[in-house]
Amino acid sequence: MTTSTTPTQHPIKARRVRFDYPTGTRRQHYVDNDLVLSHLVAALSAMFPEGEDFFIRSVRKYRDRITDDDLCEAIKGFIAQEATHRHQHRQLNERLQEMGYPTARVDRHVSQLLSLVEKVFPQSWSLAATAALEHYTATFAEILLTDERAQKLVGDDTEVRPMLLWHALEESEHKAVAFDVYRETIDSETLRVGIMYLASAIFWTEVVVQTGRSLVFDPASYNPIRLVKSLNNIRKSPFFSWNAITRYNTYNRPGFHPDDWDSREVLARWSAELFEADGAQRLNGQAIQNR
Repeated sequence: MTTSTTPTQHPIKARRVRFDYPTGTRRQHYVDNDLVLSHLVAALSAMFPEGEDFFIRSVRKYRDRITDDDLCEAIKGFIAQEATHRHQHRQLNERLQEMGYPTARVDRHVSQLLSLVEKVFPQSWSLAATAALEHYTATFAEILLTDERAQKLVGDDTEVRPMLLWHALEESEHKAVAFDVYRETIDSETLRVGIMYLASAIFWTEVVVQTGRSLVFDPASYNPIRLVKSLNNIRKSPFFSWNAITRYNTYNRPGFHPDDWDSREVLARWSAELFEADGAQRLNGQAIQNR
């Protein structure tokens, strides 16, 4: 961790991508054949489309108050990237629904929950929540991009691996945008930290509940040996390690900025790994021209 808040200076732009998602009408544990992790990733994916829409709306409502040209350009890139994430996760969620994961139900629930949030609470709370939750997605992303154990969880031959890596790359690229909009327009440390506590409680409750509800309808969950082994794997996951928890909690310290976690090197590495210099997508080491 650094003590600087210098922006990464990495361009924020939407990329045209295509992925091969899991297929079939029977349930498959598509993430490294792991029971709980497959349900967890499905639950998170189901939350993303409505969540990304919420992030876009929250930032867009404050866009006209921004006078800094660089931040205005970053907002455009943020909105474009999040819109693409929303589209790709909807495609993945349709496949997962066919395989027996209740992604449509989770999607409806999240839509209702966020609609309630926007009706009941001030717009400033929505922007603060967006900045807070973007810290989580960026932390998840950079753990995936930097920790070999995390990459092994999604496996070399996992169909969702390329999509997760691409999503992680772009989450890391735009991790400071909502935060900077918040800082330029509201800039209350008390509200920022308070909303992080509230958003964390809601987010982790939703992750546990929606993953658990998904598992209830999977016959494999009633194999106690497999279930306990899978839960133990989650417990030892780098996403829930002490280092990860420490990083999540850095958001609450006074003066925090997302660029305190310098991601320039990891962005350069994975941009080259996943895309050609002209933006063409790489799949299995081959360049796929964007159309």
